[in-house]
Amino acid sequence: MRSDEYNDAEFSFPRALSVSEINEFVKRIFDGIPQFADLYIQGEISNFKNHYSTGHFYFTLKDESSAIRAVMFRSYASKVKFVPENGMKVVVHGRVSAYQRDGQYQIYCDSMEPLGTGALYAAFEQLKKRLGTEGLFDADHKKALPPYPTTVGVVTSATGAAVRDIITISQRRCPAAEIVLYPALVQGDGAAESIIKGIEYFNETRRADVIIIGRGGGSIEDLWAFNNEALARAIYASDLPVISAVGHETDFTIADFVADVRAPTPSAAAEIALPDITELKARIATLSARQENALGFLINTYSVLIKKLSGARALNDPNAYVEDRILQLGALSDRLAISCKRLLDAKTDRISALSGMLNSLSPLSVLSRGYGAVSDAEGKIIKSISALSVGDTVRVSLGDGKFDAEVNALYGGRTNE
Repeated sequence: MRSDEYNDAEFSFPRALSVSEINEFVKRIFDGIPQFADLYIQGEISNFKNHYSTGHFYFTLKDESSAIRAVMFRSYASKVKFVPENGMKVVVHGRVSAYQRDGQYQIYCDSMEPLGTGALYAAFEQLKKRLGTEGLFDADHKKALPPYPTTVGVVTSATGAAVRDIITISQRRCPAAEIVLYPALVQGDGAAESIIKGIEYFNETRRADVIIIGRGGGSIEDLWAFNNEALARAIYASDLPVISAVGHETDFTIADFVADVRAPTPSAAAEIALPDITELKARIATLSARQENALGFLINTYSVLIKKLSGARALNDPNAYVEDRILQLGALSDRLAISCKRLLDAKTDRISALSGMLNSLSPLSVLSRGYGAVSDAEGKIIKSISALSVGDTVRVSLGDGKFDAEVNALYGGRTNE
């Protein structure tokens, strides 16, 4: 039924319709208009819901003044290369029809593109932002490349130009290094999973010191396998350092950001991974010359020292050493004797001074000047006349002797009895 086929008779109903009948009638009208089956609608996403259990997208498209409900079933939603977000402006394609149960019309979408940019580019930016926030691109996590690898693992197409370039460069720079190829898909369905298996293979077998993943240049669609989230996490989890060499110098992928080193081309990756044997030989020659010069300098220095020591008197006349030490001991002995005499004289003078001081304070010195000391029978010095009585016997000590005397009279402190 086309829109131009409707007439007044068809919109005349002989009886009251049920809700289901009117909704079905409206749905038939929408479905009968060919233009509604092939529409592009642009607008801003709001009320977006990703029904994870079914995989369906439910959202609303709106502009400045109107809104329309939209749904995208899982079979189509799974093909969208980016994650729709509220506020994102998009262009959707689909058909407009009515949902009979609710009596509301909506657009059933079968494709979606960001407005003003490609879906793949939008998906790339979204994943880059999310993984960057998680820290997968942080420099402190990146591993250093081995300076002299013996084996390089290469994960790429076995028939592509990338592996041929890597082999050519490796043969020129370091022929002794072994190149181990893990043939992988680098484009199309299953490519990311194939590359992940290559990384896991080298980590499990340890058949390589460093891994190169990559391919030649191409469009964003050609390189899309290297923008895979699972691959990014596999690179991040690798125990072996990974060099990403995807496309040409202007191409950047998620793998480039998360890898330990990004090479602009597969050829550059081989140059980064392997040392140049010519440069190594030149460096070894330079170091050898420096070592030879340093050794020659040491030999010359010690030769001069040995020559100088060989002319020493101690080596030519063994007794000279003993004689020199005897002279030194004699000089030290003289210095010791002089020091001892000075110390003894100083101590003698000090003793003489102290002896004079003691002599001046000695009672004998006082007695020698005509004084005497009186003591009782027990030898106790009598200091006061109050300790004596008439008739007591006392002993008088003079400077040159002693004598006993009897007290006949007392004068001073007590009257004579």
